[in-house]
Amino acid sequence: MVLDDIGPAPYLAVVLVVSVIAQWLAWQVRMPAILALLLVGFGLGRLVAPEQVLGREVLFGGVTIAVGIILFEGSMSLRLKHVRDLGKPVLRLCTVTVAIAWALITLTAWLLGFRLPLALLLGAILVVTGPTVIAPILRQLRPTRRVSSLLRWEGIVVDPLGALLAVLVFQGVLIGGLGEALPELLWAVVKTLLVSVAIALALGILLEFLMRRHAVPDFLHGVTFLAAAVGGLVGANAVQDQSGLLTVTILGVYVGNRPDLHVEHVAEFKEHLQVLFVGGLFVVLAGRISPRQILDVAPQALLFVLVLIVVVRPVSVLIGLWGTKVTRSERILLACMAPRGIVAAAVSSIFALAIASAAHDRPGLRTLAGQADRLVPVVFVVVVCTVAIYGFGVGRLAERLGLASPSPQGALFVGDQDWVVQAARVLDEGGIHTLVVSRHYRSLAGARMSGLPTVTANILSDYAVKDMELAGIGTLIACTPEEEVNATAAREFAHVLGRAHVYQLRRDQTEDRSGDQRKAEARHLSARFPFRPALSEPELEERVAAGMTVKRTRLSEAFTLDDFLARYGEQTVLMFAVKGDQLEVLHEGSKPPQTGVSVVALVHDRKDEAAGAG
Repeated sequence: MVLDDIGPAPYLAVVLVVSVIAQWLAWQVRMPAILALLLVGFGLGRLVAPEQVLGREVLFGGVTIAVGIILFEGSMSLRLKHVRDLGKPVLRLCTVTVAIAWALITLTAWLLGFRLPLALLLGAILVVTGPTVIAPILRQLRPTRRVSSLLRWEGIVVDPLGALLAVLVFQGVLIGGLGEALPELLWAVVKTLLVSVAIALALGILLEFLMRRHAVPDFLHGVTFLAAAVGGLVGANAVQDQSGLLTVTILGVYVGNRPDLHVEHVAEFKEHLQVLFVGGLFVVLAGRISPRQILDVAPQALLFVLVLIVVVRPVSVLIGLWGTKVTRSERILLACMAPRGIVAAAVSSIFALAIASAAHDRPGLRTLAGQADRLVPVVFVVVVCTVAIYGFGVGRLAERLGLASPSPQGALFVGDQDWVVQAARVLDEGGIHTLVVSRHYRSLAGARMSGLPTVTANILSDYAVKDMELAGIGTLIACTPEEEVNATAAREFAHVLGRAHVYQLRRDQTEDRSGDQRKAEARHLSARFPFRPALSEPELEERVAAGMTVKRTRLSEAFTLDDFLARYGEQTVLMFAVKGDQLEVLHEGSKPPQTGVSVVALVHDRKDEAAGAG
């Protein structure tokens, strides 16, 4: 190794830096981040071996804790009310589909040359998908709420169940026979369930008690929940081996669904940790695999991947969801979405080492230990291939099925003023998806009569922030007369759409022109201001009252932006630039092109505008 004398601190620093850079580059080129992380990990592994730097016990202890935190963060985001109409499909995905997939994967592995015990173990490991691969794809895909809920529930719930299934098979292998060990395995399942539920509920009730009585200061909320999750994970594993992942999953679902228990800031803290841990884990674990190991199993592994994608997933989903109310399009998308993630990679690494260690004392396991060395590279090939195929291919499929928009360009307008409806209608007529939200049903009559999608809701309600359907929406423009509502809505939806894609109208400056910094709004408490020039809601209403309307005009060499501005005068408000199906919100920092786009603007109505309108 080139860097075989590197210490733990420099190594961990390198892992942190390169994992963040890899995820940023993946975001820039719109590729699955896990592919970039795996490539970086394979490269770094050629320079330094993680086990030599950290030691085997520390390495896999850290992997276990990190995976537990990832599952805890993901399970906190699961909402039971989301599955009121999806209860049966979710149950089927987490039971029947898993059982069918396990059987088919086991059969495939056995036919490809693995001995039956290892085939059963490989099947158990690969039934999982997991939040580490599902969440990034969903973040980029933006599917409908139903599809997102189904995939999230399946990924997060099946992860610990798959790990538990793999542990039971592994214990059967070590005992000497799966049939002989059946009573022992059944008792292990019962103990695992009892321990997981008991510890999770005890910790959940304690956390709820402390939070409702404000017994923990705000600055300790995140680390308190983190400590509870890690303590529950390790404590459960100490009582019953490999019950920790199920424990933290139950704990996360419990605290995430307690009524009026506000843990949003805790969830945000955990989300940042999840991004950090996912990057680090993939880089470290990929570093344990050598190119020679990959090449040795490549033909077998690639055939295995082909069967997983073409046969196992479609058959298990279609049979598992038979008789449910899941639509045909949703079934097709679910059948084409099963990337494997960090739990499969971590569990395969742990079991391969455990079988090799047990083989020293038990000669009967030496044949299995020889094949067990092939488990890890096979699983990593499956992870790389499934993430690449599903990550790059599912977006176009989801778009064709009408279930997602991989590059959402739609605009969400918060407000019901006439100019808002006009702008939404003009964009809608140009092929841009729009949604108009207001708390007053009657005031949305104009939008409904124009055929625009509308939602009657308080934009600051739990429904709007957590449950409102946002498929196809990429931008929010908060333009109500209530400035605090605009600012709060922009901050909340920045977590979903990103700060670069949320806007609020400029605050009304007529009340205070003193320039007193003590009265000025802090910039981090507000979003960017849309339109050129950026106007307040009263100023926009004044221009509409003076006869200005929203119109769309095609700019060309014969009629440029300068020509447009010269024709309509200084009062013109540039709002949007549309090129094909791409929408840009214009603001005072943007530079709209002179030609080649359609500009949507608030202008004075003129009878002689035909020269450039389109």
